[in-house]
Amino acid sequence: MGYTLLNHDDPSIESFRGAFYKMRKALGTTAFGINEVRLPPNTPGVEHDEQDTGHEEVYVVLEGTGTFTIDGESVDVSPGDYVRVDADSTRVVVGGDAGLTFLAVGARQQAEYDGRTSL
Repeated sequence: MGYTLLNHDDPSIESFRGAFYKMRKALGTTAFGINEVRLPPNTPGVEHDEQDTGHEEVYVVLEGTGTFTIDGESVDVSPGDYVRVDADSTRVVVGGDAGLTFLAVGARQQAEYDGRTSL
């Protein structure tokens, strides 16, 4: 099969604390990690860095608002925002008054990106 389709409530998606949904294994992807995070209103995520994995992460905000604190700097986000964070940077996110749903995509940095330069 050339594709994998999952719905947001698919039982093959691993869930952690009912807020962190690990989709990589369920999708079968090996090029990058991808997770969906659903933070309730005014709830913090887990402060961390990715030094052990070496993963650069990109966060894609889907719904709600919130604040990422990256190396002590506050970054407010809303739907349609993208945030890239270095592996060695400490980060924590807090959902806003209506909560926050975002995707976290991570992989090791490469010296050269080998994707298409245009479509």
